[in-house]
Amino acid sequence: MSKKLLIRDLTLRDGQQSLFATRMRQEQIDRVLPFYKDANFYAMEVWGGAVPDSVMRYLNENPWTRLQTIKKAVGDVSKLTALSRGRNLFGYTPYTNEIIDGFCKNAISSGLGIMRIFDALNDINNVKSTIKYVKEHGGIADCAVCYTIDPEYRRAARYKALLKGKPLPKPVFTDDYFVNKAKELEKLGADMITIKDMSGLIPPVRVAKLVSAFKKAVKVPVDFHTHCTPGYGLAAVLSAIVAGVDVVDTNIWNFAGGPAAPAIELIYLFTQKLGVEMDVNMEAVAKINKELYTIRQELADVDAGKHYPNPFNPLTDKLPAEIEAEFDKAIKDAKEGNEQDLVRSCHAIEAYFNFPKPNELVKNAQIPGGMYTNMVAQLKALKSEDILEDAMKLIPQVRLDAGLPPLVTPTSQIVGAQAVNCAMDIKKGSEMYTNVSNQFISLVKGEYGDTPIPIKPEFREKICGHKDERPFDTSKYKMQPNPVLEDCGGVKLAENEEEVLLLELFPMVAKNFLKGVKKAAWEAKKASEPKAEATTAKTEAPQAAKKVSGKKITVPMPGRIIQYLVQPGDKVEKDQPVAVLEAMKMENSITSNYAGYVNTLIAEEGETVAADAAIMDIVDEAVAPAAAAPTKEAKKAAPKATGPTKAVTVPMPGKILDIQVTPGDVVTKGQVVIILEAMKMENSITTDFAGTVNEIFVEVGDTVAADAKVLDLVQG
Repeated sequence: MSKKLLIRDLTLRDGQQSLFATRMRQEQIDRVLPFYKDANFYAMEVWGGAVPDSVMRYLNENPWTRLQTIKKAVGDVSKLTALSRGRNLFGYTPYTNEIIDGFCKNAISSGLGIMRIFDALNDINNVKSTIKYVKEHGGIADCAVCYTIDPEYRRAARYKALLKGKPLPKPVFTDDYFVNKAKELEKLGADMITIKDMSGLIPPVRVAKLVSAFKKAVKVPVDFHTHCTPGYGLAAVLSAIVAGVDVVDTNIWNFAGGPAAPAIELIYLFTQKLGVEMDVNMEAVAKINKELYTIRQELADVDAGKHYPNPFNPLTDKLPAEIEAEFDKAIKDAKEGNEQDLVRSCHAIEAYFNFPKPNELVKNAQIPGGMYTNMVAQLKALKSEDILEDAMKLIPQVRLDAGLPPLVTPTSQIVGAQAVNCAMDIKKGSEMYTNVSNQFISLVKGEYGDTPIPIKPEFREKICGHKDERPFDTSKYKMQPNPVLEDCGGVKLAENEEEVLLLELFPMVAKNFLKGVKKAAWEAKKASEPKAEATTAKTEAPQAAKKVSGKKITVPMPGRIIQYLVQPGDKVEKDQPVAVLEAMKMENSITSNYAGYVNTLIAEEGETVAADAAIMDIVDEAVAPAAAAPTKEAKKAAPKATGPTKAVTVPMPGKILDIQVTPGDVVTKGQVVIILEAMKMENSITTDFAGTVNEIFVEVGDTVAADAKVLDLVQG
């Protein structure tokens, strides 16, 4: 076998995202870039995915600067690549062509060479505009077909009961389905096609068949992307190479395996035995890997695996005879299609090097590893772990009802959260889909695009109130506000096109980040200006330091203050949530240990604080300042209607995002009164009866328990 295999290195994007929650700082990346310049990878995935959001949210760094810095260091040796979700780019909203055009233009001018474009529904219409603009601005359009499988209906006992003897649905995700998608993408101008196995669920024999079919069906290069979570990763990549794939995605040793892609060092050993040329400088790779070991130690507090592979350099270290034999067996079995033996040999190889074992839970659930762990973490936060098994069983039904979307961001989160909602409905004795998230409504309505199978009109009517499909109307899209910051020298929040794009794609995160940038620039400018005359200075009172005189409220873990739920002067009760702390990608409610009045907010929203840091103090009611800010009770005071009242409650625990009524408003049955965030989804809370709003018991930002009373109405 004489062939050249190209390598796309994922270490600085998907690798660190899979293992370390995308927490690599710019200075850590800078340390490995000189070696990357010598490594000669075909491509380096360094941007897109969670990188732009995370570097602003957690690291206070500019995403554009990251891309530009890497390009400056690596030059044209390797093509820099990024991942985007078609017309959704990095978010949940379909954007206008103007925004997609501006994004592609700025990304390519900042150094991007390849844009990997995918759509969560495999809806070709959703990637057309990105392909067009990437190519117009001189980039390479890498179009991904998202690999997925039909649900295991037989495993879902509840769904089987609902079938009532009817035949199981016909398979949808056949080889022909994927091949036809590849053909359509090539016709649209795709410069390469990626088989994107985001869940690591593709078995070796299946990927060999798909690679062979793709190579016959399209003329452009074919790439294969997978993960090792369920245990197929290494065997699947080997089978793809044997089948003639042009490019494979890998990570470097210390950032490989487990939730990430296979290690390039193992792929190198296979190519040496196969006689396949892999034009990568493995000496430079070894230097990168040495530095990555140090960086991984620095990222220990966010390390998802905490599972270091044994040190190994394929250029200098000799394999024991029994492991050498496993490599030979794996190649033989890959060529002959002996899947079970191939997987066993690859597991033996990974076990010898101490890579993580296959995750059997994820494999049996047949959903992405990230989707599963996300569900577990969020159910723990909601104190509802007992419904996990029921929610898992409901995923096949929810997915089928919603048109069988592939389980990849964002559809994996939408389907997973809705399965949890349905499990909660059943637990309470309610009908399934009593509570639905706004994102699930948008999916069923048609705003995300065409689903692999049509959604039944009756189901759409049940969820959305109408039978007809209603695509997202980008003509109604409203740009994010871009205010002038008077306290930062009168500059705009977003001063150039790059910053405007950040504000559009990440409204809340970019707002906080850009405001911090402008504030720092303004303070630096003031510090550099000549100081005022001494006589003038005497007339200016120095800024008073924050005085802490009450009982301190501290945070139990390091994190970032996302939001304060109270303000100075507010009355608080013992155990009342007073702030939201973001730690390890989870939102944590910080409660007060005391009753009293808020005296001082010590930390600012957006500030990163250490474990046990004080964020506010509480003073006794008797010594609360007379000029205290209005309490919650005062803020809610309004003329009340008279008559018997009836409460409106929330069906699940979550956070109040929006209150859409005020005391005195007349509401009708079925009207939305509250927007509740639960499981990262927005849920519209409606009233089951008509009346006049009497009193509102919550505020935006409050965290509430299931069945909490949020307001009451005077009926009639």
